[in-house]
Amino acid sequence: MPSSITAELTARLVGTVASDDSRAPHRLVEVFTGATIGALPQSTSDDVARAFARARAAQDEWARWPVQRRLAVFARLHELILADHDLIADLIQVGSGKNRRMAFEESCDVPMVISHYLTAARRLLRPTRRGGPVPVLSTSTEIHHPKGVVGIIAPWNFPFAMALSDAVPALIAGNGVVLKPDNKTALAALYGVELLYRAGLPDGLFQVVCGDGPDVGPTLIDNSDFVMFTGSSATGRTVGERAGRNLIGCSLELGGKNPMIVLDDVNLDEAIPGAIFAVFANAGQACMHIERMYVQDKVFAEFQRRFVAAADSLKLGATYDYTSEMGSLASPEQLARVAAHVDDAVAKGARVLCGGRPRPDVGPAFYAPTVLTGIRPDMHLATAETFGPVVSLFRFDDDDEAVRLANDTGYGLNASVWGSDLRRARRIGARLEAGNVNVNDGFAASYASKATPSGGWKSSGVGARHGDAGLLKYTDAQNLAVLKKQVFSVRPGTRYEQQVATTLQTLRWARRLRIR
Repeated sequence: MPSSITAELTARLVGTVASDDSRAPHRLVEVFTGATIGALPQSTSDDVARAFARARAAQDEWARWPVQRRLAVFARLHELILADHDLIADLIQVGSGKNRRMAFEESCDVPMVISHYLTAARRLLRPTRRGGPVPVLSTSTEIHHPKGVVGIIAPWNFPFAMALSDAVPALIAGNGVVLKPDNKTALAALYGVELLYRAGLPDGLFQVVCGDGPDVGPTLIDNSDFVMFTGSSATGRTVGERAGRNLIGCSLELGGKNPMIVLDDVNLDEAIPGAIFAVFANAGQACMHIERMYVQDKVFAEFQRRFVAAADSLKLGATYDYTSEMGSLASPEQLARVAAHVDDAVAKGARVLCGGRPRPDVGPAFYAPTVLTGIRPDMHLATAETFGPVVSLFRFDDDDEAVRLANDTGYGLNASVWGSDLRRARRIGARLEAGNVNVNDGFAASYASKATPSGGWKSSGVGARHGDAGLLKYTDAQNLAVLKKQVFSVRPGTRYEQQVATTLQTLRWARRLRIR
Protein backbone atom coordinates (compact mmCIF):
# COMPACT_ATOMS: atom_id res chain seq x y z
CA MET A 1 0.00 0.00 0.00
CA PRO A 2 1.31 3.53 -0.71
CA SER A 3 3.05 5.22 2.20
CA SER A 4 0.86 8.29 1.59
CA ILE A 5 -2.24 6.49 2.91
CA THR A 6 -1.52 6.59 6.61
CA ALA A 7 -3.70 5.60 9.51
CA GLU A 8 -3.90 9.28 10.46
CA LEU A 9 -5.17 10.28 7.01
CA THR A 10 -7.73 7.49 6.94
CA ALA A 11 -9.00 8.37 10.42
CA ARG A 12 -9.27 12.05 9.51
CA LEU A 13 -11.27 11.34 6.37
CA VAL A 14 -13.71 8.81 7.83
CA GLY A 15 -14.23 11.14 10.79
CA THR A 16 -16.12 13.56 8.52
CA VAL A 17 -18.92 11.07 7.72
CA ALA A 18 -22.28 12.00 9.22
CA SER A 19 -22.74 9.13 11.67
CA ASP A 20 -23.62 8.59 15.32
CA ASP A 21 -21.57 5.35 15.24
CA SER A 22 -24.57 3.25 16.25
CA ARG A 23 -24.15 0.99 13.23
CA ALA A 24 -21.29 -1.42 12.67
CA PRO A 25 -18.66 0.18 10.43
CA HIS A 26 -17.77 -1.04 6.97
CA ARG A 27 -14.34 -2.64 6.63
CA LEU A 28 -12.22 -0.73 4.13
CA VAL A 29 -9.79 -2.91 2.19
CA GLU A 30 -6.96 -2.50 -0.26
CA VAL A 31 -8.32 -4.23 -3.37
CA PHE A 32 -4.92 -5.45 -4.57
CA THR A 33 -4.33 -7.50 -1.43
CA GLY A 34 -7.59 -7.66 0.53
CA ALA A 35 -5.82 -6.15 3.56
CA THR A 36 -7.85 -4.01 5.98
CA ILE A 37 -6.95 -0.31 5.88
CA GLY A 38 -9.65 1.22 8.07
CA ALA A 39 -13.26 1.28 9.25
CA LEU A 40 -15.88 3.47 7.57
CA PRO A 41 -18.72 4.73 9.80
CA GLN A 42 -22.23 3.94 8.57
CA SER A 43 -25.07 6.45 8.69
CA THR A 44 -28.55 5.94 10.06
CA SER A 45 -31.70 7.54 8.66
CA ASP A 46 -31.50 10.13 11.43
CA ASP A 47 -27.89 10.87 10.46
CA VAL A 48 -29.02 11.48 6.88
CA ALA A 49 -31.80 13.83 7.99
CA ARG A 50 -29.38 15.78 10.19
CA ALA A 51 -26.88 16.02 7.33
CA PHE A 52 -29.55 17.59 5.13
CA ALA A 53 -30.49 20.03 7.88
CA ARG A 54 -26.86 21.16 8.21
CA ALA A 55 -26.42 21.51 4.44
CA ARG A 56 -29.70 23.41 4.16
CA ALA A 57 -28.68 25.87 6.87
CA ALA A 58 -25.42 26.63 5.05
CA GLN A 59 -27.03 26.73 1.60
CA ASP A 60 -29.12 29.79 2.33
CA GLU A 61 -26.01 31.95 2.75
CA TRP A 62 -24.14 30.26 -0.12
CA ALA A 63 -26.99 30.99 -2.55
CA ARG A 64 -26.68 34.69 -1.74
CA TRP A 65 -23.01 34.75 -2.71
CA PRO A 66 -22.47 36.37 -6.12
CA VAL A 67 -21.65 33.81 -8.79
CA GLN A 68 -18.14 35.24 -9.20
CA ARG A 69 -17.42 34.69 -5.51
CA ARG A 70 -18.64 31.10 -5.68
CA LEU A 71 -16.50 30.47 -8.76
CA ALA A 72 -13.39 31.63 -6.91
CA VAL A 73 -13.74 28.57 -4.64
CA PHE A 74 -13.60 26.28 -7.66
CA ALA A 75 -10.66 28.07 -9.22
CA ARG A 76 -8.77 27.27 -6.00
CA LEU A 77 -10.07 23.69 -5.99
CA HIS A 78 -8.77 23.25 -9.55
CA GLU A 79 -5.24 24.07 -8.43
CA LEU A 80 -5.45 21.98 -5.25
CA ILE A 81 -6.42 18.88 -7.27
CA LEU A 82 -3.58 19.35 -9.74
CA ALA A 83 -1.08 19.83 -6.92
CA ASP A 84 -2.31 16.74 -5.06
CA HIS A 85 -2.81 14.39 -8.01
CA ASP A 86 -0.45 11.71 -6.67
CA LEU A 87 -2.29 11.30 -3.36
CA ILE A 88 -5.64 11.41 -5.13
CA ALA A 89 -4.50 8.63 -7.48
CA ASP A 90 -3.33 6.58 -4.48
CA LEU A 91 -6.72 6.92 -2.80
CA ILE A 92 -8.54 6.01 -6.01
CA GLN A 93 -6.37 2.94 -6.57
CA VAL A 94 -6.46 1.59 -3.03
CA GLY A 95 -10.26 1.44 -3.03
CA SER A 96 -11.01 0.54 -6.65
CA GLY A 97 -8.01 -1.52 -7.77
CA LYS A 98 -7.67 0.30 -11.09
CA ASN A 99 -4.27 0.83 -12.67
CA ARG A 100 -2.31 4.04 -12.24
CA ARG A 101 -3.07 5.48 -15.66
CA MET A 102 -6.82 5.25 -15.09
CA ALA A 103 -6.51 6.65 -11.56
CA PHE A 104 -4.59 9.68 -12.83
CA GLU A 105 -7.00 10.25 -15.72
CA GLU A 106 -9.92 10.02 -13.31
CA SER A 107 -8.38 12.76 -11.17
CA CYS A 108 -8.19 14.97 -14.29
CA ASP A 109 -11.94 14.78 -14.91
CA VAL A 110 -12.80 17.18 -12.09
CA PRO A 111 -10.46 20.00 -13.22
CA MET A 112 -11.84 19.61 -16.75
CA VAL A 113 -15.41 20.05 -15.47
CA ILE A 114 -14.34 23.00 -13.31
CA SER A 115 -12.61 24.69 -16.26
CA HIS A 116 -15.75 24.47 -18.36
CA TYR A 117 -18.09 25.90 -15.76
CA LEU A 118 -15.65 28.64 -14.73
CA THR A 119 -16.22 29.91 -18.25
CA ALA A 120 -19.89 29.01 -18.75
CA ALA A 121 -21.53 29.54 -15.35
CA ARG A 122 -21.83 33.32 -15.44
CA ARG A 123 -23.64 33.14 -18.78
CA LEU A 124 -25.92 30.32 -17.65
CA LEU A 125 -26.87 31.87 -14.31
CA ARG A 126 -27.20 35.47 -15.46
CA PRO A 127 -30.85 36.65 -15.66
CA THR A 128 -31.83 36.76 -19.33
CA ARG A 129 -34.32 39.36 -20.48
CA ARG A 130 -36.63 38.33 -23.29
CA GLY A 131 -39.54 39.87 -25.11
CA GLY A 132 -42.95 39.80 -23.49
CA PRO A 133 -46.30 39.15 -25.16
CA VAL A 134 -46.96 42.81 -25.97
CA PRO A 135 -44.23 44.61 -27.92
CA VAL A 136 -42.57 47.46 -26.02
CA LEU A 137 -45.12 47.32 -23.19
CA SER A 138 -43.94 44.07 -21.61
CA THR A 139 -40.81 42.05 -20.81
CA SER A 140 -40.09 38.56 -19.55
CA THR A 141 -36.91 37.64 -17.67
CA GLU A 142 -35.62 34.10 -17.21
CA ILE A 143 -34.03 33.66 -13.76
CA HIS A 144 -32.40 30.49 -12.44
CA HIS A 145 -32.63 29.74 -8.73
CA PRO A 146 -30.84 26.87 -6.96
CA LYS A 147 -32.94 23.81 -6.16
CA GLY A 148 -31.82 23.77 -2.51
CA VAL A 149 -29.90 20.66 -1.40
CA VAL A 150 -28.95 18.06 -3.99
CA GLY A 151 -28.54 14.40 -3.09
CA ILE A 152 -25.76 12.66 -5.05
CA ILE A 153 -25.38 8.89 -5.09
CA ALA A 154 -21.96 8.14 -6.58
CA PRO A 155 -20.66 4.81 -7.91
CA TRP A 156 -17.54 2.82 -7.02
CA ASN A 157 -15.99 2.65 -10.48
CA PHE A 158 -14.99 6.35 -10.66
CA PRO A 159 -15.24 7.35 -7.00
CA PHE A 160 -13.43 10.69 -7.15
CA ALA A 161 -14.68 11.91 -10.53
CA MET A 162 -18.34 11.01 -10.12
CA ALA A 163 -18.59 12.40 -6.60
CA LEU A 164 -16.88 15.71 -7.37
CA SER A 165 -17.71 16.29 -11.04
CA ASP A 166 -21.45 15.95 -10.37
CA ALA A 167 -21.22 18.11 -7.25
CA VAL A 168 -19.29 20.98 -8.86
CA PRO A 169 -22.12 22.34 -11.08
CA ALA A 170 -24.66 21.76 -8.30
CA LEU A 171 -22.59 23.87 -5.93
CA ILE A 172 -21.81 26.55 -8.53
CA ALA A 173 -25.55 26.90 -9.11
CA GLY A 174 -25.95 27.76 -5.41
CA ASN A 175 -27.03 24.44 -3.94
CA GLY A 176 -25.86 22.44 -0.96
CA VAL A 177 -24.89 18.79 -1.44
CA VAL A 178 -25.33 15.57 0.51
CA LEU A 179 -23.20 12.83 -1.03
CA LYS A 180 -23.49 9.08 -0.60
CA PRO A 181 -20.35 7.48 -2.00
CA ASP A 182 -20.01 3.73 -2.33
CA ASN A 183 -18.60 2.18 0.84
CA LYS A 184 -15.75 0.44 -1.01
CA THR A 185 -14.29 3.61 -2.48
CA ALA A 186 -15.34 6.31 -0.02
CA LEU A 187 -11.82 7.51 0.86
CA ALA A 188 -11.23 9.15 -2.53
CA ALA A 189 -14.56 10.98 -2.36
CA LEU A 190 -13.96 12.09 1.23
CA TYR A 191 -10.60 13.54 0.28
CA GLY A 192 -12.26 15.48 -2.54
CA VAL A 193 -14.69 17.00 -0.05
CA GLU A 194 -11.77 17.92 2.20
CA LEU A 195 -10.16 19.76 -0.72
CA LEU A 196 -13.42 21.64 -1.35
CA TYR A 197 -13.44 22.96 2.20
CA ARG A 198 -9.77 23.82 1.90
CA ALA A 199 -10.67 25.83 -1.20
CA GLY A 200 -13.12 27.94 0.79
CA LEU A 201 -16.48 26.18 0.71
CA PRO A 202 -18.68 27.39 3.62
CA ASP A 203 -18.78 25.07 6.61
CA GLY A 204 -21.56 22.48 6.51
CA LEU A 205 -22.54 23.02 2.87
CA PHE A 206 -21.24 19.63 1.68
CA GLN A 207 -22.20 16.61 3.79
CA VAL A 208 -21.26 12.94 3.35
CA VAL A 209 -23.36 9.98 4.47
CA CYS A 210 -22.31 6.35 4.09
CA GLY A 211 -24.15 3.05 4.06
CA ASP A 212 -25.70 0.45 1.83
CA GLY A 213 -28.23 1.78 -0.67
CA PRO A 214 -31.34 0.23 0.92
CA ASP A 215 -30.31 1.60 4.34
CA VAL A 216 -29.70 5.26 3.51
CA GLY A 217 -30.97 5.74 -0.06
CA PRO A 218 -34.69 6.22 0.68
CA THR A 219 -34.04 8.84 3.37
CA LEU A 220 -31.55 10.62 1.13
CA ILE A 221 -34.08 10.85 -1.70
CA ASP A 222 -36.89 11.91 0.63
CA ASN A 223 -34.82 14.84 1.94
CA SER A 224 -33.40 15.94 -1.44
CA ASP A 225 -34.62 18.73 -3.67
CA PHE A 226 -32.99 16.96 -6.64
CA VAL A 227 -31.20 13.62 -7.00
CA MET A 228 -28.17 12.76 -9.14
CA PHE A 229 -27.60 9.01 -9.43
CA THR A 230 -25.00 6.99 -11.33
CA GLY A 231 -25.31 3.21 -11.28
CA SER A 232 -27.26 0.27 -12.60
CA SER A 233 -30.47 0.59 -14.59
CA ALA A 234 -32.32 -1.56 -12.04
CA THR A 235 -31.41 0.72 -9.14
CA GLY A 236 -31.98 3.79 -11.31
CA ARG A 237 -35.61 2.78 -11.79
CA THR A 238 -36.03 2.57 -8.02
CA VAL A 239 -34.42 5.99 -7.53
CA GLY A 240 -36.52 7.55 -10.29
CA GLU A 241 -39.75 6.06 -8.94
CA ARG A 242 -39.15 7.45 -5.43
CA ALA A 243 -38.10 10.85 -6.78
CA GLY A 244 -41.27 10.93 -8.86
CA ARG A 245 -43.43 10.19 -5.83
CA ASN A 246 -41.76 13.13 -4.08
CA LEU A 247 -42.26 15.37 -7.13
CA ILE A 248 -38.58 16.19 -7.35
CA GLY A 249 -36.32 16.00 -10.38
CA CYS A 250 -33.59 13.46 -10.92
CA SER A 251 -30.77 12.80 -13.34
CA LEU A 252 -29.81 9.17 -13.87
CA GLU A 253 -26.75 7.85 -15.71
CA LEU A 254 -27.28 4.12 -15.89
CA GLY A 255 -25.90 0.98 -17.54
CA GLY A 256 -24.83 0.20 -21.07
CA LYS A 257 -24.20 -2.68 -23.44
CA ASN A 258 -22.19 -0.49 -25.74
CA PRO A 259 -21.44 -1.47 -29.37
CA MET A 260 -18.46 -0.74 -31.59
CA ILE A 261 -18.73 -0.95 -35.39
CA VAL A 262 -15.50 -1.59 -37.33
CA LEU A 263 -15.89 -0.77 -41.03
CA ASP A 264 -14.00 -2.40 -43.89
CA ASP A 265 -11.97 0.75 -44.64
CA VAL A 266 -10.62 0.97 -41.08
CA ASN A 267 -7.00 1.77 -40.29
CA LEU A 268 -6.18 -1.24 -38.11
CA ASP A 269 -2.96 0.32 -36.82
CA GLU A 270 -5.12 2.94 -35.09
CA ALA A 271 -8.20 0.85 -34.42
CA ILE A 272 -6.53 -2.01 -32.52
CA PRO A 273 -5.00 0.09 -29.70
CA GLY A 274 -8.15 2.24 -29.64
CA ALA A 275 -10.36 -0.81 -29.30
CA ILE A 276 -8.13 -2.29 -26.58
CA PHE A 277 -8.55 0.87 -24.52
CA ALA A 278 -12.29 1.06 -25.24
CA VAL A 279 -12.80 -2.47 -23.90
CA PHE A 280 -10.20 -2.97 -21.17
CA ALA A 281 -9.68 0.49 -19.68
CA ASN A 282 -10.58 0.41 -16.00
CA ALA A 283 -10.80 -3.40 -16.38
CA GLY A 284 -14.03 -2.85 -18.30
CA GLN A 285 -15.71 -1.19 -15.33
CA ALA A 286 -16.95 1.92 -17.10
CA CYS A 287 -20.54 2.60 -18.08
CA MET A 288 -19.37 3.64 -21.56
CA HIS A 289 -16.89 0.85 -22.23
CA ILE A 290 -17.40 -1.42 -25.24
CA GLU A 291 -18.92 -4.88 -24.69
CA ARG A 292 -20.03 -5.75 -28.26
CA MET A 293 -17.85 -5.39 -31.39
CA TYR A 294 -19.29 -5.71 -34.90
CA VAL A 295 -16.56 -6.12 -37.52
CA GLN A 296 -17.21 -6.07 -41.27
CA ASP A 297 -16.53 -9.38 -43.05
CA LYS A 298 -13.67 -8.09 -45.21
CA VAL A 299 -11.48 -7.22 -42.19
CA PHE A 300 -12.92 -9.57 -39.56
CA ALA A 301 -10.19 -12.23 -39.61
CA GLU A 302 -7.30 -9.78 -39.47
CA PHE A 303 -8.99 -7.61 -36.85
CA GLN A 304 -9.71 -10.65 -34.68
CA ARG A 305 -6.14 -11.93 -34.96
CA ARG A 306 -4.54 -8.63 -34.01
CA PHE A 307 -7.11 -7.69 -31.36
CA VAL A 308 -6.90 -11.04 -29.55
CA ALA A 309 -3.10 -10.93 -29.61
CA ALA A 310 -3.11 -7.42 -28.14
CA ALA A 311 -5.65 -8.35 -25.45
CA ASP A 312 -3.75 -11.48 -24.49
CA SER A 313 -0.52 -9.53 -24.08
CA LEU A 314 -1.89 -6.86 -21.73
CA LYS A 315 0.18 -6.60 -18.58
CA LEU A 316 -1.86 -7.00 -15.40
CA GLY A 317 -0.42 -5.77 -12.14
CA ALA A 318 -1.23 -4.76 -8.58
CA THR A 319 1.05 -1.74 -8.68
CA TYR A 320 0.92 1.93 -7.76
CA ASP A 321 3.10 2.96 -10.69
CA TYR A 322 2.52 3.15 -14.43
CA THR A 323 3.87 -0.31 -15.31
CA SER A 324 0.48 -2.07 -15.23
CA GLU A 325 -1.70 -1.86 -18.35
CA MET A 326 -4.83 -3.19 -16.64
CA GLY A 327 -5.78 -3.25 -12.99
CA SER A 328 -8.13 -5.27 -10.85
CA LEU A 329 -11.87 -5.53 -10.65
CA ALA A 330 -13.20 -3.58 -7.70
CA SER A 331 -14.01 -6.55 -5.47
CA PRO A 332 -14.24 -10.34 -5.34
CA GLU A 333 -18.02 -9.92 -5.66
CA GLN A 334 -17.60 -8.10 -8.98
CA LEU A 335 -15.19 -10.79 -10.13
CA ALA A 336 -17.81 -13.43 -9.38
CA ARG A 337 -20.40 -11.54 -11.46
CA VAL A 338 -18.06 -11.27 -14.44
CA ALA A 339 -16.99 -14.91 -14.18
CA ALA A 340 -20.64 -16.03 -14.01
CA HIS A 341 -21.43 -14.27 -17.29
CA VAL A 342 -18.45 -15.83 -19.06
CA ASP A 343 -19.03 -19.30 -17.59
CA ASP A 344 -22.69 -19.23 -18.65
CA ALA A 345 -21.73 -18.26 -22.21
CA VAL A 346 -19.08 -20.98 -22.44
CA ALA A 347 -21.48 -23.61 -21.09
CA LYS A 348 -23.93 -22.66 -23.85
CA GLY A 349 -21.36 -22.89 -26.64
CA ALA A 350 -19.40 -19.63 -26.75
CA ARG A 351 -15.75 -19.84 -27.77
CA VAL A 352 -13.05 -18.19 -25.64
CA LEU A 353 -10.34 -16.64 -27.83
CA CYS A 354 -8.32 -15.41 -24.85
CA GLY A 355 -8.77 -15.02 -21.09
CA GLY A 356 -11.96 -16.38 -19.62
CA ARG A 357 -10.56 -16.99 -16.15
CA PRO A 358 -9.70 -15.24 -12.86
CA ARG A 359 -6.07 -14.35 -12.16
CA PRO A 360 -5.56 -15.00 -8.42
CA ASP A 361 -1.81 -15.08 -9.07
CA VAL A 362 -1.99 -11.30 -9.55
CA GLY A 363 -4.55 -10.43 -6.88
CA PRO A 364 -7.85 -11.53 -5.32
CA ALA A 365 -10.08 -9.65 -7.80
CA PHE A 366 -8.16 -9.83 -11.08
CA TYR A 367 -9.77 -11.31 -14.20
CA ALA A 368 -7.95 -11.94 -17.47
CA PRO A 369 -8.79 -9.80 -20.53
CA THR A 370 -11.39 -11.92 -22.32
CA VAL A 371 -12.53 -12.09 -25.95
CA LEU A 372 -15.43 -14.34 -27.01
CA THR A 373 -17.20 -15.39 -30.18
CA GLY A 374 -20.28 -17.48 -30.80
CA ILE A 375 -22.53 -15.46 -28.48
CA ARG A 376 -26.24 -16.29 -28.77
CA PRO A 377 -29.30 -14.41 -27.43
CA ASP A 378 -29.97 -17.01 -24.70
CA MET A 379 -26.67 -16.22 -22.95
CA HIS A 380 -26.67 -13.67 -20.10
CA LEU A 381 -23.64 -12.02 -21.61
CA ALA A 382 -25.53 -11.31 -24.84
CA THR A 383 -27.87 -8.69 -23.40
CA ALA A 384 -26.94 -7.97 -19.75
CA GLU A 385 -24.24 -5.49 -18.81
CA THR A 386 -21.19 -7.51 -17.73
CA PHE A 387 -19.08 -4.58 -16.47
CA GLY A 388 -15.75 -6.32 -16.73
CA PRO A 389 -12.83 -6.94 -19.11
CA VAL A 390 -14.96 -8.98 -21.51
CA VAL A 391 -15.99 -8.35 -25.12
CA SER A 392 -17.82 -10.34 -27.79
CA LEU A 393 -16.94 -10.27 -31.51
CA PHE A 394 -19.56 -10.47 -34.29
CA ARG A 395 -19.46 -10.24 -38.09
CA PHE A 396 -21.62 -8.03 -40.30
CA ASP A 397 -22.06 -7.59 -44.03
CA ASP A 398 -23.23 -4.05 -44.80
CA ASP A 399 -23.86 -0.74 -43.04
CA ASP A 400 -27.58 -1.31 -42.53
CA GLU A 401 -26.91 -4.63 -40.81
CA ALA A 402 -24.30 -3.02 -38.56
CA VAL A 403 -26.76 -0.34 -37.46
CA ARG A 404 -29.50 -2.90 -36.84
CA LEU A 405 -27.24 -5.12 -34.73
CA ALA A 406 -25.77 -2.22 -32.76
CA ASN A 407 -29.25 -0.88 -31.94
CA ASP A 408 -30.60 -4.28 -30.91
CA THR A 409 -30.39 -3.56 -27.18
CA GLY A 410 -32.44 -2.00 -24.43
CA TYR A 411 -29.51 0.26 -23.58
CA GLY A 412 -28.38 3.46 -25.29
CA LEU A 413 -25.46 5.05 -23.49
CA ASN A 414 -22.46 4.93 -25.82
CA ALA A 415 -21.47 3.66 -29.26
CA SER A 416 -18.36 3.74 -31.43
CA VAL A 417 -17.70 3.66 -35.19
CA TRP A 418 -14.28 3.13 -36.78
CA GLY A 419 -13.49 3.84 -40.44
CA SER A 420 -11.36 5.98 -42.74
CA ASP A 421 -14.28 7.53 -44.64
CA LEU A 422 -15.43 10.03 -42.02
CA ARG A 423 -18.61 10.98 -43.88
CA ARG A 424 -19.67 7.34 -43.95
CA ALA A 425 -18.74 6.83 -40.29
CA ARG A 426 -20.64 9.97 -39.27
CA ARG A 427 -23.75 8.87 -41.19
CA ILE A 428 -23.69 5.53 -39.41
CA GLY A 429 -23.04 7.19 -36.05
CA ALA A 430 -26.04 9.49 -36.45
CA ARG A 431 -28.28 6.41 -36.90
CA LEU A 432 -27.18 4.77 -33.66
CA GLU A 433 -29.51 4.88 -30.66
CA ALA A 434 -27.11 6.19 -28.04
CA GLY A 435 -26.62 9.45 -26.19
CA ASN A 436 -22.88 9.39 -26.92
CA VAL A 437 -21.38 8.32 -30.24
CA ASN A 438 -17.65 8.37 -31.01
CA VAL A 439 -16.04 8.13 -34.44
CA ASN A 440 -12.55 6.60 -34.37
CA ASP A 441 -12.58 6.57 -30.59
CA GLY A 442 -14.15 4.31 -27.99
CA PHE A 443 -15.67 6.68 -25.43
CA ALA A 444 -13.17 9.28 -24.23
CA ALA A 445 -13.77 11.85 -27.00
CA SER A 446 -17.46 12.30 -26.20
CA TYR A 447 -17.13 12.10 -22.43
CA ALA A 448 -14.23 14.57 -22.33
CA SER A 449 -16.24 17.13 -24.34
CA LYS A 450 -17.44 18.96 -21.24
CA ALA A 451 -19.29 21.67 -23.16
CA THR A 452 -21.67 19.09 -24.67
CA PRO A 453 -24.36 17.24 -22.68
CA SER A 454 -23.66 13.56 -22.01
CA GLY A 455 -26.51 11.22 -21.14
CA GLY A 456 -28.15 7.92 -21.95
CA TRP A 457 -31.11 6.90 -24.08
CA LYS A 458 -33.56 4.07 -23.47
CA SER A 459 -32.64 2.15 -20.29
CA SER A 460 -29.34 3.97 -19.99
CA GLY A 461 -30.67 6.98 -18.19
CA VAL A 462 -32.61 10.21 -17.86
CA GLY A 463 -31.10 13.67 -18.11
CA ALA A 464 -27.49 14.59 -18.74
CA ARG A 465 -24.29 15.78 -17.16
CA HIS A 466 -21.91 18.32 -18.75
CA GLY A 467 -22.83 21.17 -21.05
CA ASP A 468 -25.47 23.78 -20.21
CA ALA A 469 -27.90 21.05 -19.13
CA GLY A 470 -25.39 19.69 -16.61
CA LEU A 471 -25.65 22.88 -14.55
CA LEU A 472 -29.17 24.11 -15.32
CA LYS A 473 -30.71 20.82 -14.16
CA TYR A 474 -29.74 21.88 -10.63
CA THR A 475 -31.84 25.06 -10.90
CA ASP A 476 -35.50 26.05 -11.00
CA ALA A 477 -36.32 28.40 -13.85
CA GLN A 478 -38.44 31.42 -12.98
CA ASN A 479 -40.30 33.58 -15.50
CA LEU A 480 -40.48 37.14 -14.15
CA ALA A 481 -42.88 39.03 -16.44
CA VAL A 482 -43.40 42.80 -16.26
CA LEU A 483 -46.29 44.65 -17.88
CA LYS A 484 -45.64 48.39 -18.17
CA LYS A 485 -49.23 49.23 -19.11
CA GLN A 486 -52.32 47.15 -18.46
CA VAL A 487 -53.62 45.82 -21.74
CA PHE A 488 -55.09 42.44 -20.88
CA SER A 489 -58.04 43.47 -18.76
CA VAL A 490 -61.29 44.61 -20.44
CA ARG A 491 -62.38 48.00 -19.16
CA PRO A 492 -66.00 48.51 -18.19
CA GLY A 493 -68.10 49.55 -21.15
CA THR A 494 -65.70 48.15 -23.73
CA ARG A 495 -67.20 45.70 -26.19
CA TYR A 496 -65.14 42.51 -26.35
CA GLU A 497 -65.18 42.71 -30.15
CA GLN A 498 -62.90 45.74 -29.80
CA GLN A 499 -60.52 43.72 -27.60
CA VAL A 500 -60.41 41.00 -30.29
CA ALA A 501 -59.37 43.54 -32.89
CA THR A 502 -56.64 44.90 -30.60
CA THR A 503 -55.34 41.40 -29.88
CA LEU A 504 -55.17 40.52 -33.57
CA GLN A 505 -53.25 43.69 -34.34
CA THR A 506 -50.83 42.96 -31.47
CA LEU A 507 -50.17 39.48 -32.85
CA ARG A 508 -49.40 40.98 -36.28
CA TRP A 509 -46.94 43.43 -34.73
CA ALA A 510 -45.27 40.63 -32.77
CA ARG A 511 -44.82 38.60 -35.96
CA ARG A 512 -43.28 41.51 -37.84
CA LEU A 513 -40.95 42.33 -34.93
CA ARG A 514 -40.12 38.62 -34.44
CA ILE A 515 -40.96 38.87 -30.75
CA ARG A 516 -41.25 35.48 -29.08
